[in-house]
Amino acid sequence: MTVCIAFVRHGPTDWNSSHRLQGRADIQLSDQGRAEVSQWRLPPCLAGIPWRVSPLRRAVETAGLLGISTPVIEPRLIEMSWGEWEGERVADLRARLGTEMRDNEARGLDMTPPGGESPRQVQDRLRPFLRELVDGPALTGAVSHKGVIRAVLALATGWDMRDKPDTRLDWRAAHVFSVDRAGRVSPHRLNMPLTEPGSS
Repeated sequence: MTVCIAFVRHGPTDWNSSHRLQGRADIQLSDQGRAEVSQWRLPPCLAGIPWRVSPLRRAVETAGLLGISTPVIEPRLIEMSWGEWEGERVADLRARLGTEMRDNEARGLDMTPPGGESPRQVQDRLRPFLRELVDGPALTGAVSHKGVIRAVLALATGWDMRDKPDTRLDWRAAHVFSVDRAGRVSPHRLNMPLTEPGSS
C-alpha cells in the first residue's frame, strides 16, 4: 500500500525577512506573513483531509489561517534544531567562522550546528512518522518547516545536500510525497501552488 503526505511550509516571520536561522525558536508569523498566508488557498484535493502540524507557533498559526480545523500537533514535524546558531545569519556565520563553516556545510546531510541537529538526524526522526502514515488515510497534510521538507526531499530523491537540489521548491506551494509500506519516500507532486498565478 502507498499513501501520500502533502507538506506546506509555514508563512513568513520577521526572522525569515532578516535571514535569521529560526530552528526551534518559537517565532510567530509577521504581519506580512499573516497577510500572505491569508491569500493562500488549499487545492481542492487537500481540503477536508487530516492534518498534522508542527508544535511551533508559526506552523500552528499558518494552519489556522489556511482554515485547517482540529489539526493534530506532531512533535516530529518540528524544525531542525540549529543549536548555538539559532538567531544567526548564515552570511555572518560564514564571515566569522571561515573554513570551519565551509567544511561543516560541505558535509551535506551531516552538517551539524554546535548543539543542534544534522539533516540526517531530522530524517531519522521523520522515518517512523512517515511509516506510520501507511496505516492511515490515503492522503495526509502536514504544516511544517523548510528544514523538515528539505530533509524529506532528500529522502525521496537521494539528494545529499552537498549542492543545490535538482528541483527548486516553491515555499508558497504544497509538496506531495508518496510513502510505501517499507517506508520508501518518492516525489509525487511538488510545487502545487497555493496562490493564484501573478499574485504576490
